[in-house]
Amino acid sequence: MVPKIRRGSRTHGLLVYLYGPGKRDEHTDPHLVGSWDGFAPDPGRDTSPDPDPKVTLARLAAALDLRVKQAGTKAPAEHVWHCSVRTDPGDRTLTDAEWNTVARRLVQAVNLAPEGDPDGCRWVAVRHADDHIHIVATMVRGDLRRPRMNYDFKKAQAECRRMEKEMGLRKLKPGDGTGAKTPTSAERFKAERTGRPEAPRETLREAVRQAVAGAASEAEFFTRLREAGLRVKLRHAPSGDVLGYSVALPGDRNRDREPVWFAGSTLAPDLSLPKIRRRLADGTADEATPPAAASGRSEWSPPARGRRTATGVAERAAILLDSDDDEAAAQLVGVGELLDAVAQTSPAATRAELGAAARSFERATRSHVRAERADTRAIRSAARGIIQAGGALGRGEDGGTTAMLVSTLVLVALAAARWHSARGHAQQAEASRQTAEHLRAAYRQAATAPLQALRDHGRALPAAERRTYETTIRAALPASALGADAETNTDALAATLAQAEQAGHDPKALLQEAIDMRELDTAEDVNDVLVWRLRRLAQLPAHPGDAARRPHAGTGRAKPTDNRTGVRIAPPTATRPAAPDPRNRPPRR
Repeated sequence: MVPKIRRGSRTHGLLVYLYGPGKRDEHTDPHLVGSWDGFAPDPGRDTSPDPDPKVTLARLAAALDLRVKQAGTKAPAEHVWHCSVRTDPGDRTLTDAEWNTVARRLVQAVNLAPEGDPDGCRWVAVRHADDHIHIVATMVRGDLRRPRMNYDFKKAQAECRRMEKEMGLRKLKPGDGTGAKTPTSAERFKAERTGRPEAPRETLREAVRQAVAGAASEAEFFTRLREAGLRVKLRHAPSGDVLGYSVALPGDRNRDREPVWFAGSTLAPDLSLPKIRRRLADGTADEATPPAAASGRSEWSPPARGRRTATGVAERAAILLDSDDDEAAAQLVGVGELLDAVAQTSPAATRAELGAAARSFERATRSHVRAERADTRAIRSAARGIIQAGGALGRGEDGGTTAMLVSTLVLVALAAARWHSARGHAQQAEASRQTAEHLRAAYRQAATAPLQALRDHGRALPAAERRTYETTIRAALPASALGADAETNTDALAATLAQAEQAGHDPKALLQEAIDMRELDTAEDVNDVLVWRLRRLAQLPAHPGDAARRPHAGTGRAKPTDNRTGVRIAPPTATRPAAPDPRNRPPRR
């Protein structure tokens, strides 16, 4: 049950709309389901001998405004309190009597008309659809004083949560005032008229969020906004300093043919210029050499190297979120930027789900908890590296490293859900869980090809060698983690251990290191998670097809004659590839 509160100054005009046909003839059978005394005139159900709806509506407006006129100049300028209350689409249809109860409890909860108070404000509840009502009240009491209505929205929300439980309706998540402002009805109708898939406010919010992801400076942020095709207007102080900014979509104009501007703070609480500046100060990304270009093997593409770097950073973010420290709040903001970066550069097959994941997680990045010692340099640099590396292909090493990163981001989203749940952040926790579901869908799309190639590789291993790796896996993992069809489930894991040993690592020690990195209880498939951890730890190609083109999984090292000591062998420093010169990087795709 969702209450939405507005204030205005035209009682009669609002009633005309509520009793009218609606903007698209959506209003059916408008009538009162409740009023302050139970005897208010009802334009929709007038039983007089010669009914005239317009006259009855004027009588209703006059009755509501009676005390406003008596108060004169003491009445508030915006004296109309308007609250629409809507049930969830999956809820049952409430009766008029039940909606009457809802209306009475809400006007009491916000202190408009306390139970038993003869001087309570006048109000009516109009129903013109199955799923919602509109409560209209005038904010002048019988003693001509204004009602005390501090925090009316929070009080209405709390009362709705109680009524949902008592009436057997879907219980929605309580808000905390940190959510972004939703589009108004006018904005939604305008989007429909102009053929836009969503309101400009939502399009702009996502574009601004993507522009700030991994940005190294304020100037770069504004440049990205303009490169994204947005109109940008800066607000300057007399000294010339920039105080704020507004953005508009090209072609989005008002009735005067002027651009419709939205300030950053009206798009979302954390997109105001002061808060963006604070984010840049907490974690200024490296402008010179992004981590993606400074790590990984030279034969891998820049997008693949960027995703490998980001995977390690995301794993550390998950560990911080599991620590139950308020300082992890900064990591949530960084993870949001990382998701935005991945969504912008993702392969076509996973773009829709990753974009949905980034939009869902946007709600999880905001709460009233703020880290005192925010340091998001690593995660913001990882996001910057991904953006600078350009778009990733959905095949080969690019596709495999996308699956590797997304697999880790699933666990990060679940860690964020636990972190928020522990603090009572219901909406943010639910947004994190929705993010995890979108990421799981994206992972299944990205991982199909590389995992199938690994399973084929595992099945092709000599029987004796395969039995050795299966014994290692069974000794390290409980039977419950292996699943019902253990032999099939471990094909890719056995292939990865074989390639790791060929590259000079001890399989037992490396597998235990991967298991110990962090918990596996929230993993949908433990084997898949371990495959990607092992391939990152051992610097193996994310797509096994790349290994077939290079000796010993691309390491250039000869297979050791004996590696059964149980100690992980470090790669010889002489053969470690040097970081490529940023000036000679492949062109961005």
